[in-house]
Amino acid sequence: MSAERRILESSFPDDDGSADPAVAAALAAYARGGAYVDALMALRSSRLLVPVVALLGEVEYDEQGLAHDKTSDMAAVLLQGADGRLALLAFTSTDALAAWNPEARPVAVPARVAAQSAIQDDAAALVIDVAGPATFVVEGDDLTGLAAGWQLARAGERSAWIRVSGE
Repeated sequence: MSAERRILESSFPDDDGSADPAVAAALAAYARGGAYVDALMALRSSRLLVPVVALLGEVEYDEQGLAHDKTSDMAAVLLQGADGRLALLAFTSTDALAAWNPEARPVAVPARVAAQSAIQDDAAALVIDVAGPATFVVEGDDLTGLAAGWQLARAGERSAWIRVSGE
């Protein structure tokens, strides 16, 4: 008896790689001095593209000393800040990802999954669109709330996360 193999369906089957216009507008407004909470609210339910890049694995050398690539792995990208903290990179569009690294492959995920991945990789932040057009950083309680899927509420110019009963 053989196990049935399945390819998982994308959560974003009609995704063309464009940024969500509402998210792009909110991040652009934030970059011009707008409210952080507005950008976070727009980002909360969006699709993000997490880049994966090929990493050279095991290398074997022949009799002439020439290297031959035997294996390679794909890995998400973590950026280390000047303070030593790590951040997972994510992008709002394929254009923003290509501006950073045209060789990286996009993996479309909900923002919540990107935040969960950042936490699982011991990153202190999720950095959105590091190469522009508008860079946005989610860290601390906002990273935790986004990853947990809590509800986000506006409290003046600040945000407040509301944990839904039963979570």
